[in-house]
Amino acid sequence: MTAEHYTWQGENLILHCHFQPKAANDEIVGIHGDRLKIRITAPPVDGKANDHIIKWFSKLFKVPKGDIEIVQGELGRQKTLQIRSPKVLPSEVLAQGTSTVEV
Repeated sequence: MTAEHYTWQGENLILHCHFQPKAANDEIVGIHGDRLKIRITAPPVDGKANDHIIKWFSKLFKVPKGDIEIVQGELGRQKTLQIRSPKVLPSEVLAQGTSTVEV
């Protein structure tokens, strides 16, 4: 199963996202074009949003922060992230559900 907003490169998940900073909550909202729309509470100032994304995604995917990399779009709202060997796949990422899948 694959969608436009994510692909696999071996055991690594490549995720194409559209981020909305300064939101009330951190949440995965749905699909925005060919990207996963995600709201985050951090402001887009001095790298705070990127740091927040890495910290939050490390919790979501149950991997160390060092296994999350912003490979494209570091300064914009549209980012491509690589998650190395995710331990958990939140179903919101894959199919807009509410549970998680153990890998």
